[in-house]
Amino acid sequence: MSTAQLTDEEITAALTDLPEWTRSGDSITRTVEAATFLAGIGLVTRVATAAEAADHHPDIDIRWRRVTFTLSTHSVGGLTRLDVLLAHEIDLLAGQSA
Repeated sequence: MSTAQLTDEEITAALTDLPEWTRSGDSITRTVEAATFLAGIGLVTRVATAAEAADHHPDIDIRWRRVTFTLSTHSVGGLTRLDVLLAHEIDLLAGQSA
């Protein structure tokens, strides 16, 4: 899969399908509030498994029940299709119960 950096227009278009995500410079971020601490850790485990399979890894910040995912393709210095695909996968996983 190509890891070409997305244009501003491509990022804006991609974010229309990712309403929970916000752009900050060269990354996109989403915070999920889990029902419990363990549910948040379960989500992190599911995301970690998907990220490992995709060989594309988010930055993850865990604060009790709040889990923040930040995506950027560091090797190209910005956002790529890999980030958009993983954001969609995180959305799916966040919608699943722990």
